[in-house]
Amino acid sequence: MEVIVTADDTNEASSTDVSSTQEPTQATPTPQQKQQEQPIYYVLDTNVLIHDPTAILNFEEHHVVLPITVLEELDSLKSGKKALAADCRQAIREIDKILGRASPPEVEKGVPIRRGDKATPQGSLSILMPGLDSSTKGGQKEQRDNVSLLPAHINDNKILNDIYYLKQQHSDSRVVLITKDINIRLKARGCGIEAEDYHNDQLVSDIELLNKGYLEFAGSFWDYVDTVDTEHVEGKTLHHLPLQDPFLDVYTNQFIVDETDFIGQVIEVGEDSFTLMHMNRQQLMEQDAWGLQPQDIFQAMAMYLLLNPDIHIVNLTGTAGSGKTILALAAAIEMTVSKKMYRRIIATRSTQGLDEDIGFLPGTEAEKMEPWLGAITDNLEALHYGDENSASSIEYVLDSTPLQFKSLNYIRGRSFQQSLILIDESQNLTPHQIKTIVTRAGSGSKVICLGNLAQIDTPYLSATSSGLTYLNERFKGFRHGGNIQLQGVPRSLLAEYAEAVL
Repeated sequence: MEVIVTADDTNEASSTDVSSTQEPTQATPTPQQKQQEQPIYYVLDTNVLIHDPTAILNFEEHHVVLPITVLEELDSLKSGKKALAADCRQAIREIDKILGRASPPEVEKGVPIRRGDKATPQGSLSILMPGLDSSTKGGQKEQRDNVSLLPAHINDNKILNDIYYLKQQHSDSRVVLITKDINIRLKARGCGIEAEDYHNDQLVSDIELLNKGYLEFAGSFWDYVDTVDTEHVEGKTLHHLPLQDPFLDVYTNQFIVDETDFIGQVIEVGEDSFTLMHMNRQQLMEQDAWGLQPQDIFQAMAMYLLLNPDIHIVNLTGTAGSGKTILALAAAIEMTVSKKMYRRIIATRSTQGLDEDIGFLPGTEAEKMEPWLGAITDNLEALHYGDENSASSIEYVLDSTPLQFKSLNYIRGRSFQQSLILIDESQNLTPHQIKTIVTRAGSGSKVICLGNLAQIDTPYLSATSSGLTYLNERFKGFRHGGNIQLQGVPRSLLAEYAEAVL
């Protein structure tokens, strides 16, 4: 075989034998390969720390960088009783816990982050100062060269300018901006800066993958079953089935329905099998909560979970008008007024303007909250619409059971015993906020979360990052919890048509 040497070859070919004994030379790493080998510099925006005050702990061995502008924004938002202010204060405490008594040079270089009981720190936290070069003359930092890309009168632009400078200083490493603000991500990409959303608490990548609380089967459910062991215990029919396709992703308190009117509830999931309790469809449809009966099987399953004393948390999702609020309110009144299972109903809600606007409304806390919780009072009227004297019926309910409207600003730090906590519009809560509320439930309390993931009003949340989605995924294996995604729009023909075409 002949070797052809071109003019581009710098070494002479002295032999026609292609089998050379020379050791292969190691290729020089490309800039992209060098970046992959180096820890990443993650620059966090303010909204990330508000969304998750412990976010700085979630970047493993990489460098976490906080622009000084972010600290200034946290400082300006930390005062007051708002939920937002409390999140800012917690984020500041987390930062202070890591930086401690580190010297200014150490803070600029990066202070090691220690997590829990781990002996060796992982990653580091540093503060990015604006407009100053790391080189010094005479012990003083010098103003760095002008590398500004955007006018610096806006805080977002200051952060982007500082990140651009950081990227120049660490050209061998990736520098990534982490922000919940889509517009800042667009501006960053326009400046040649890599930008990403904060994904640490996003448990599903597609909302279609969210657990609905039930599995639907075409035709007969039994056509999908190979083997079954059935037993009758205390008047209940239990089916023991193997964990195999299509039952690999079943969870406790999940329902199974088919087109032949079969319905069952998963009551236990083992390592290689699960137990399904056979349910009577007619009895489910004939359930009654304060005079309200379900209109379809999905509402029937939801009402069963709401009225079950062994279920301590219920999440109801669905489109506008699917019956979430009226089902929850009817069940709440039934369990407090008739059955005396709870001492009071606590209703709360989160909206985009709630924290700022509540203080300017007149009256007590309950009177200030009433405009925001109009859905609760509207459905209370709907439950007694057919009464001879609906006003007297509503007054009787309010007198018989303390129905308290609470602002999220005043829930933090409290503990509610023997209470039914009703959280409306919970799709507008962050995972951190939903945790704050759910952990307020004391002994003998029940939490009901209602929300429509298609109607998120908070600018930094999406259906996949909503606290309601987070709660659904985290609690899908909890034996005392359940969730149902309601179907249809029973509110009216007009509402159903509007939901479909608008």
